[in-house]
This record gives sequence, C-alpha cells and structure tokens, in this order.
Amino acid sequence: MEVLSQETEYSSEQYLAIERKAEHKSEYINGRIFAMAGASRRHNQITFNISVTLGIQLKGRACVAYSSDMRVKIKETGLYTYPDIVATCNEPKFEDSFVDTLLNPAIIIEVLSDSTEAYDRGGKFAHYRRLSSLQEYLLIAQNGICVKHYSRQDKRWLLTEISDLAGTLRLDSIDCIVALVDIYHKVEIADKERS
Repeated sequence: MEVLSQETEYSSEQYLAIERKAEHKSEYINGRIFAMAGASRRHNQITFNISVTLGIQLKGRACVAYSSDMRVKIKETGLYTYPDIVATCNEPKFEDSFVDTLLNPAIIIEVLSDSTEAYDRGGKFAHYRRLSSLQEYLLIAQNGICVKHYSRQDKRWLLTEISDLAGTLRLDSIDCIVALVDIYHKVEIADKERS
C-alpha cells in the first residue's frame, strides 16, 4: 500500500471526511492514509462466491454480512480498514450516523493478494485480534487452494488449514457452512498452483 502523504498527519476525523468523498478506498493508521490497490479477477470471484454462499445461508436471519465497501474500525489501535467480507449475528454497531464504519464484526474474511499477504497474516491480524467481538478470521489464498481458519478459543486462536476442494468450513460465529468447492467456483487455478 502506498502512503498518500509522507509529511502530513491526519486525525481520524480528517481521514473520514476525505475518505467519504474519495473515489478510491484508503486505510488509516497512526495519522497516515494508505491507498489501497485494486483487486485481481480471482480475488473478485472468490469474494463474490463467499458473499453469495453466506447471503443464501443468512437470508431470513438477524445476521448481516458486508462486502469490501464496509469499513471496519479497530478502536483499540485506531486502524480503519476494508476487509473483503465481514459479518455478525449481533446488532451491528457503527462509529457514527453515516453507518459506514462497523465496530463489532464477529468474522472477518480476507482474500490474500501478493502485495498484502504478509500484512494480512501478521500486522493486520494483530490489529483484528484486539476486537473483542471477533470470533473468526479467514485467510483465503487466490493463487492456490488453501483456506486458513482462525477461531478464538478463550484467549487463544486455533488454526485449521484446509487445502482440499472437498473440504468444508463451519463458521460458528454466524452459523454457516462453506465448502471450498463453492469458494473456488469459477476460479482458474493452474495445476502448479494447486499444491
């Protein structure tokens, strides 16, 4: 991600004012605004597939899910970010009357990109873990068949990794089941990337 300005520090209020008028999304942390890169075709297809799968299962229930345009704030660290998908079965809480910044996701799903994979696995997950509402975190590879599912177990995080298209994930925080074959539907993965 690219810093928009090296010299200027912005308050979170300034960031939100700029962001709400911007044509392109940016993240914010420690007074800095970072431009987000566009997503690949695979990334978009995976995000769409998961959105459809969750949307069908959440229909008629009190749970809500949002795709990549719902900003999330981690109050404890001050990070504003745009996960690929967020959902909760609790009453959604928002930062203000604009209702565009979610404070209490139960699950966050990130589709990994070459440029952000290390951050999504490390620094960003460290921010996300500070959310008391967060129960599950999914990292989905787009250059191979692999889903890493982190679930909160008291004060620990349990990792389950699935790399078989016949595999399924149970998302307890929103009471949904997701099959890898559905996640990777219409996603072209070369044979050399499958392993």
